[in-house]
Amino acid sequence: GIGGTFQYGLQISIINSPAEYIKSFIHETWLKRYGSSPSEEIITLMWSFIVSIYSIGGLLGSLFAGYLLVRFGRKKAMLLTNIPALLSAALMGLSRLSGSFEMIIIGRMFSGVCGGLALNIHILYAGECAPQKLRGAVAITASTAIAVGKFVGFALGLREVLGVDALWPILMAANALPALIQLLTLPFFPDSPRYLLIDKKDKEGCI
Repeated sequence: GIGGTFQYGLQISIINSPAEYIKSFIHETWLKRYGSSPSEEIITLMWSFIVSIYSIGGLLGSLFAGYLLVRFGRKKAMLLTNIPALLSAALMGLSRLSGSFEMIIIGRMFSGVCGGLALNIHILYAGECAPQKLRGAVAITASTAIAVGKFVGFALGLREVLGVDALWPILMAANALPALIQLLTLPFFPDSPRYLLIDKKDKEGCI
């Protein structure tokens, strides 16, 4: 779950803590670019884009999940979810250094794509790989991973951890760590028996 629904839970909660710092960053960036202070409406509009574009990315990810599941299989599709996760982490982590709040908006969209893909692929992959007696328990881990992701997001956002002005870009890029962990560990996992039998016609691999 760490590279699956955990990513969704993390991104849902992680945006709350650095809100004021990101708004200040938008104000500073606008002032440097255009030589005048932006109005409160402009700052609110940009912040609204940052928050809400996650849902648009999630919709795009959900739409492509079915294609990836059939085209590449459950395991490879899960591995592919790490591409938008790492892209989003890079964009948001380097946004302050680059002086671009647009990078945060684009990064949030990519993190939404990751969340949309992970929500669909993780549950299906876990359910199909689970032994019949444990299928219900394994399926519940998807919800557990969301809850753990939310908790970790709130914990990282504390002032004692990363919830300070100097560290908010690192906080926003925190989703890179679970993505890297999944990239290193998931290749050792089996693929879905259902996918191997029905889509790949690989009876021996399924068994």
